Amino acid sequence: MNLSNATSLKFAIPNKGRLHEPTVALLKRAGYSFRMKDRALYASCTNADIIFIFVRAEDIPVLVASSAVDIGITGQDLVIEKKAAASELLALDFGKCRLCVAVPGSASHDSVTELAGAMIATSFPGITSDYFTKQHVPVTCLEMNGSIEITVALGIADAIVDIVETGDSLKENNLRIFKEIGSYQTVLIASPKRVMDERVQMVKRRIEGILIANSYSILEYNIPSARLKDAEKITPGFESPTVAELDEPGWLAVKVMVEKNRIADAMDKLEALGATGLFETEIKNCRLGKSKN
Repeated sequence: MNLSNATSLKFAIPNKGRLHEPTVALLKRAGYSFRMKDRALYASCTNADIIFIFVRAEDIPVLVASSAVDIGITGQDLVIEKKAAASELLALDFGKCRLCVAVPGSASHDSVTELAGAMIATSFPGITSDYFTKQHVPVTCLEMNGSIEITVALGIADAIVDIVETGDSLKENNLRIFKEIGSYQTVLIASPKRVMDERVQMVKRRIEGILIANSYSILEYNIPSARLKDAEKITPGFESPTVAELDEPGWLAVKVMVEKNRIADAMDKLEALGATGLFETEIKNCRLGKSKN
């Protein structure tokens, strides 16, 4: 297949690394069916006009910005590092991380100005250089890919700038976080030429449905009609609750979307208000209103 001449939507996803598995899982939940074969660089979607391209996450911003592919999933940090002119469609709420300056654990640095003249090892030379320039601190960036922590122990760098998730790797290498440069997550991006393509907008809508489902549950309960307004203050819903009359006079049945992290607290307050028959139902997918472009 000549991919450059393909009319199908070309969708780049990470072929490995920490973003690969959650990306594939998200797309499968969104209803896209495809099979990744060993060493295959692309696969056709069996139920949509899409060709999935499997490439390194760090290459995706450039491929999307150049319109070599139409749409992609990658890290915000990589889009910024590559200075890619791609349109961000959605933040995907996974792959969250921080980019931090780390120094030897024994270092007594208090201010970033103390790193003036330092050699900084990093796989993000663009972001690192921009950060220190804004701080008016001259440094030299040593571009590295992988095993960045060891550069300080080897004496070829004074500090590093790297992605931090748990911080365990830094501790194991006698390093500590000195300054946080930025925090990032995984994003859905599109070529500026393809943002309004109907297929791109459909991908966005499907994934939006999954993200909302991840954040909300359905809460159902019965409430005396006299207490409905008070109950609605506790559970106003995504837009508004669904309310129906029960056979028993003076009682109403309420069904409402509630943020998952508020469910337990909402149940406590509703029960104190006189609500009965409270139960939570998980949402697997949903569509709410029109997509905001």
